Amino acid sequence: MSDADLSPEADTSHAPEADAADRRRRLGAVVLAVLISQVLLYPGVPNLVVALGAPAGIDAGMWFLVAEFGAFVTFAVVWGALSDALGRRIPLIAVGAFGGAASYVALASLPGLGLGFGAALLVRVVGGALTIGAFSLSITLLMDLRGGNGRNMGTAGLAIGLGAAVGSVVGGSLADLDALYPVYAGAVVLAGAGALAATVDDRAATASSGEVADGEAVEATESVGFRDVLARARTTPGLLVPLAFGFVDRLTAGFFALVGVYYFQDPATFGLSAGAAGATLALFFVPFALLQSPFGALSDRIGRFLPVVAGSVAYGVVTVGVGVAPSYPIAAALMMLVGVCGALMAPATMALVTDLVEPEVRGAAMGLFNVFGSLGFLTGFLIGGGATDAFGYTPAFLAVGGLELAIALALLPAVRSLSPGAGLIGRLGAEG
Repeated sequence: MSDADLSPEADTSHAPEADAADRRRRLGAVVLAVLISQVLLYPGVPNLVVALGAPAGIDAGMWFLVAEFGAFVTFAVVWGALSDALGRRIPLIAVGAFGGAASYVALASLPGLGLGFGAALLVRVVGGALTIGAFSLSITLLMDLRGGNGRNMGTAGLAIGLGAAVGSVVGGSLADLDALYPVYAGAVVLAGAGALAATVDDRAATASSGEVADGEAVEATESVGFRDVLARARTTPGLLVPLAFGFVDRLTAGFFALVGVYYFQDPATFGLSAGAAGATLALFFVPFALLQSPFGALSDRIGRFLPVVAGSVAYGVVTVGVGVAPSYPIAAALMMLVGVCGALMAPATMALVTDLVEPEVRGAAMGLFNVFGSLGFLTGFLIGGGATDAFGYTPAFLAVGGLELAIALALLPAVRSLSPGAGLIGRLGAEG
């Protein structure tokens, strides 16, 4: 251990709660900025892909989003492993944010260079590989903080929801002015995220036996990781339940991020501008963000069953309703209701993960949950884009909403059988 590690500044055993709260706010702001930069592009995707050299249509928009999310899924674990090996997260968060900003500038430069849509997809892959480092490690560092994992993850959830809401509204307005303006704005916001991250104290990014993370002693966990959680998932069907719900819930969100934008802007449906479509997406994101904390507390009081199952059933029904709405006011009201249903089930589903595993593997279990969620987003883009291109909007909404309903009904007995708050090992011991 170096002298720096023994210095008063590096000693976190007596770190005041105010210090943790300040770091929580700054990291929450970084997550907020990364989400804003990402969602800024969504409302204007139909015109942006054309500006980048693609033919008009949902197929190009699908691959534009898939390129980034494919990199998210591939590189999220790479960044986490690298930060664990280095024992630092903040420098990597800054590199990811500044690198993502540079990729946005490169993307906006492509039309002037005469390069085609293939080059744009390549830039999206590189940008996604960089940006996920800033996003994933900011949330991981939030998990390192004292003050309770619920509060820390609540900060992340609020930042994600509000970032998506702000990004959709501002991005739509900018896209109405010029297809490339949201890309430039995303570069500025990501650079700001990198600059803000550089001001955050990087103490206790990792902890091992005998070390203290923000004043809380922790046990050595070097033998615990994704392999352990995957092994338990294979032998314990209960852990697969929240993973399945997380996958399908994010699949639906990915569907709305792609198909919803085209659906609301299509002259054959509602013919909205990019700004109006962005505001419509915000009708989902705002209640989704603001209601997660109270609904999460509700699930602590009444259990996970009703929020997860009833929320998923309602989510599926309302999703279908958006696709068959006869008028825009009805569709807009249903979008808001989709956000309410999502806020009801999302925190309860994540809490179910922590109910089922022991404390020493919760970090890895949540990482696995997020991997399933990212795969869900990716699948939502592919299924949504493919189904819409082949069959039209209404069948696509029916398919995705029906899938949510099917998962909720199929797993209803499994959710009912789970005992909230019981550790996995304790339950297995009781069964034995």
